Amino acid sequence: MVDETQSEEPLKVAPDEGRRDFLKSLATVPLLGAMAYGIYKKVNRERVRRNVSDVFKLEGYSPQILPIQRDGKKLRLGMIGFGIRGKLLLRSCGFAEPEYIEKLKEEARLNSKDTRYEMFCNQEDLNIEIAAVCDIFDTHAEAAMRAAANGSKEGASGRLGKLPKRYRNYLDLLSDPDIDAVIIATPDHWHGTMAIEAARRGKHVYLEKPMTWTVPETYAVRDAVRESGIVFQLGHQGRQTDSYVRAKEIIDKGYLGPVNLIEVCTNRNDPNGAWVYDIDASANSQTFDWSQFVPDERRLKEYYAYMKANKLERFMGPDPYEKFSLERFFRWRCWWDYSTGLSGDLLTHEYDAINQIMEVGIPYSATSSGGIYYFKDGRTVPDVLQTAFEFPDKNLTLLYSATQASSRQRGKVIMGHDASMELGNTLTIKVDSDSTRYKKKIEEGIIQPDVPFYNYIPGSDDVDAITSATELYFAQRGLLYTYVNGQRYNTTYLHIREWLECIRQGLIPSCNIDRAFEEAMTAHMGTRAYLEGRTMYWDKEKEEIVRG
Repeated sequence: MVDETQSEEPLKVAPDEGRRDFLKSLATVPLLGAMAYGIYKKVNRERVRRNVSDVFKLEGYSPQILPIQRDGKKLRLGMIGFGIRGKLLLRSCGFAEPEYIEKLKEEARLNSKDTRYEMFCNQEDLNIEIAAVCDIFDTHAEAAMRAAANGSKEGASGRLGKLPKRYRNYLDLLSDPDIDAVIIATPDHWHGTMAIEAARRGKHVYLEKPMTWTVPETYAVRDAVRESGIVFQLGHQGRQTDSYVRAKEIIDKGYLGPVNLIEVCTNRNDPNGAWVYDIDASANSQTFDWSQFVPDERRLKEYYAYMKANKLERFMGPDPYEKFSLERFFRWRCWWDYSTGLSGDLLTHEYDAINQIMEVGIPYSATSSGGIYYFKDGRTVPDVLQTAFEFPDKNLTLLYSATQASSRQRGKVIMGHDASMELGNTLTIKVDSDSTRYKKKIEEGIIQPDVPFYNYIPGSDDVDAITSATELYFAQRGLLYTYVNGQRYNTTYLHIREWLECIRQGLIPSCNIDRAFEEAMTAHMGTRAYLEGRTMYWDKEKEEIVRG
């Protein structure tokens, strides 16, 4: 709880004594921290921070971590997809390939600030078994099996436990009676179909974002989850980010005043950030099943019908499904044939954060623009995108913009009448010079406009062990780790843990099917607005996207 109780009047004290007393007081005032000392040095050594608790006082909410039921059932999980994200998800469950463990050990030895191995070893056991894995690429499947058998977190010299079953077709895994729940981390165009089939078979589902590839299957996933009664969690680990929880408290208490404009951005500037991933040397027509990679016939018809009806053939590319292609298999995010583009891949993180903090729901309208301006490599999805989402019932506009050819950091900025909040893995508030709420404090010189008034750094501001520009991008948004009660956690670990405990305890997870439906429809509105070059609207009564 924040309680600033210093005198309203400046204290006249000797400079050294005043500095000592002031620094001592900082230790008891979470609102201030290091940033406050920086402000103090720039202002007046004889003036201490004055009382603002009548206009700004926080309880200090933090993410809630459900205790693991040790006497509860050991859940048997199936892992579908073991590419880039699949590996991270399984590691967040406490299972990693022995060679990855060796890499973490070595990097910790070379860099004392690299705490990834320590954090991984300290993750609490989730009381689960990885009973089966499925991947159409043999190399990925074999790596998944080694990881699943490495519950003791051993390196190369250790002994693996029991190997899980390996399936080449996801339907076979979903039909396995020994599987209680599944984690789905496949390319976007399989998300909806696999989630529906899992729900129909009574398997609880953790599904990587975005929820769906097309609009029709968005309804179908929601129906399947509701009818089956399974526990569903969409993979937006930002739901466990400490700074987002703190931001919601600030918004709920009205400390920013009426919020009418929000800007969210995703800038990246390296090939990996633009989805130009490495092609595995072991991949060929004999080591992965191309026929299971492409969409099934029903969804192909839906896709072609929509594209042709709206004269969007230019976005389809030549022979999108027929030809075997290593490039398309590993860099699938670059083509609409399998991808949801910037809207589904990156916008959804930003939107879900705002939906978590402000509960905005599905927007009234979406208008998009952009194009392929830098990566002239045959892709069909844009590398620059801007979308304006309107929420007239909330008197709010949400602006999203992204480029994959600039790493200039812009973050999330929530602009209120009284103050603005910049949000990522940290949180900063600046009071507006024309604020109504803080007007008297400004006039009295207690608050200085446009100078950081509140700065929140949960745990630490040291971004360590960052090995790539893309990893730094996610770290700065609070999507790699967070701090709860001073302890550092992997956010994906917390998100999966919440899902598992909701299964055991009969609870509803934070990114449940209703929040997932809102995310999917919002992303689809942005995508369709870009593709069709016109504004898309949401008919709230009919629950339909309609053209402007």
